Amino acid sequence: MAYDARGHGASDPAPSPEAYTYADLADDLVRVLDDAGLDRAVLAGASMGAHTALRVALHAPERVAGLVVVTPAYHPELAPPDLDRWDRLSAGLRTGGVEGFVAAYGDPGVPDAWRETVFRVIRQRLAVHDHPEAVADALRAVPRSAPFDVEDLADVSAPTVVVADRDEADPGHPLVVGEEYARRIPGARLVVEDEGQSPIAWQGGQLSKVIAELAAGAFA
Repeated sequence: MAYDARGHGASDPAPSPEAYTYADLADDLVRVLDDAGLDRAVLAGASMGAHTALRVALHAPERVAGLVVVTPAYHPELAPPDLDRWDRLSAGLRTGGVEGFVAAYGDPGVPDAWRETVFRVIRQRLAVHDHPEAVADALRAVPRSAPFDVEDLADVSAPTVVVADRDEADPGHPLVVGEEYARRIPGARLVVEDEGQSPIAWQGGQLSKVIAELAAGAFA
């Protein structure tokens, strides 16, 4: 089962531009579980979704049978957020749509071999949103919200796989952050693509296998 976060995809915008905190996002996830009649579930999420799933695992561990944490990026020390950049991306999307966002994004900081792929992925992801103005609000609000204290990752009790990307293709989700999460979460397994290969997070089939393997063990 998949759902769109508030303001993303087909979901309605938040009640206010500021209501995209991780507390809000985690509450939404718990409501999705409640509405589906699920007492426990394996949670999988990428980037913002990964942080949201981890927050639920920390605040409502009885609801989480397992975690697949894909391309985490939150770490105030290893990867402090560039709020000015997030604000530029928000303004670019709000005033210029997808191409305005791409223009604000600028140089992706990847080798030439990856540039076309990176911009294609960005355009594909932005094209699925029914409410781009809500996404623009989220681009400002989410980076200003802390999902958890990194020290608290040691309290995660669910079986966990961390799927990280190498910086060559995805510098926005630093490999060092994924490695740190895997180190701090008890028993976590780190999965990273081979050098020169497309990130596992971009390969639906490979990522689905990782999720299925964890789910099979979580409910065995």
